[in-house]
Amino acid sequence: MKTNIIKMVIALLGACTATAYAATTETIVGGNGPLIWLFIGFGVLVVMLQLVPALILFVSMLRGLFSASEKEVRLPKV
Repeated sequence: MKTNIIKMVIALLGACTATAYAATTETIVGGNGPLIWLFIGFGVLVVMLQLVPALILFVSMLRGLFSASEKEVRLPKV
């Protein structure tokens, strides 16, 4: 049992150091490729397409709040 725990600890430490080492080395010299820019552009496109209906809804809400009421509203007596 004790040897299994020691083997697991050694394996986990080795995996942690390998990922830390891989994170510090730069393998790509050319910078960001076109696929990254395509992904970022797609994200911006989604945000912009969500922004158009939101702005339309916001403007119509402001028109409704600040427009003059056409007729008087009466509440029923309770």
